[in-house]
Amino acid sequence: MPSKKKTSPYRASPADRRRHEKLALTLTSIPTAAGREHRVQAFLDAWLSKRSRSVAWKRDEDGNLLITRRRPRPGRGGSPLLITAHLDHPAFVVSRRIDERTIDAEFRGGVHDPYFEDARLEFLDGKDVSVRGRITELRPADESCPFKTVTVRLDRRHPGIDVGDVGRWALPPARIAGRGAARTIRTHACDDLAAAAAALCAFDRIRKRRGQEHVGILFTVAEEVGFVGAIGAATNGFIPPNARLVCLENSRSFPESPIHGGPIVRVGDRISVFSPRLTNAISDLMRSHAETNGHFRWQRKLMAGGACEATAFSALGHESTCLCLPLGNYHNMRDIDEVVAGRRPARVGPETIGIDDYHGLIEMLEVVAAGLPKGRSGTDPFTKRLRALRRRHKSVLSP
Repeated sequence: MPSKKKTSPYRASPADRRRHEKLALTLTSIPTAAGREHRVQAFLDAWLSKRSRSVAWKRDEDGNLLITRRRPRPGRGGSPLLITAHLDHPAFVVSRRIDERTIDAEFRGGVHDPYFEDARLEFLDGKDVSVRGRITELRPADESCPFKTVTVRLDRRHPGIDVGDVGRWALPPARIAGRGAARTIRTHACDDLAAAAAALCAFDRIRKRRGQEHVGILFTVAEEVGFVGAIGAATNGFIPPNARLVCLENSRSFPESPIHGGPIVRVGDRISVFSPRLTNAISDLMRSHAETNGHFRWQRKLMAGGACEATAFSALGHESTCLCLPLGNYHNMRDIDEVVAGRRPARVGPETIGIDDYHGLIEMLEVVAAGLPKGRSGTDPFTKRLRALRRRHKSVLSP
């Protein structure tokens, strides 16, 4: 007979799920850009200050944020497990004021050129007063500036807008759309703030459990312009050399990795595959969890459409892998393939994730925190099974 399904002890209550959704809507609405993540950092400072009795945190010179339990570090042989997400999203940063209604801005991130044509933007000054405008010119990156640059004509005079201020696509407010299992979050910046929200929600529950003191969060900066924060954290001594990184991402959804198909154990990206032992250990945990919890859905995919911080951490000697949310309108680009093929006009839009996938990622993180050993992963379960199979059938090689 098939095994009886049961409710996961890691499945959040309806009240907690509502709080988790509210946090996602709030965090993904905050303007942010590579090197200009200060608004998100301020939100995190407020979140942490409410938990200061049980949580400790520090930042490095780049602005990476490390959050841990306020307890001694794991004993001898222990390896910290760091849930990792980045705090930036492709966006504009003012580089020059031309006159009271005209500015130049760098675009820090990856978006195809057609989406910039005559596009509407929103800029915020230091007091969070916003003004909208329209792109009048796009210039490619060159030796003088490593980013695409746009000239923007503002709708009105706004002397408060200055060099360093952040701009983003002019989009509707964040909201939850649809009903039942088809509900989605439609918002400015799922990548990677929805993952950051999931990390906070999971850690808020993990920090109250005994035996999981080795689990923390690493929030990095400037991922969208070349893993700047991740490389810094891995090389400047900010994180322990034996730390294991579970990097969170929002990765473009494809038919084989659909929204509402569950959060994804990401095997690799367009550059590399991640640490097999850690990836396979987490995959085994997810298989076991799904077998005994009928509500839980998950996927295991390569997701080769982009690059992930897990590649950087792996290359720099850390055991690392990735869990991700399948994402619609990647980097706010609607109908990417049709636009690139010239079959549709380019239009920006809100990024989209499934509410069920988001809650699934939080549950996935809790299962990983509870199920992975405190030490390094050792030989991965698949390799152990292969070795056992060889021992079992070695006789066929005997003369």
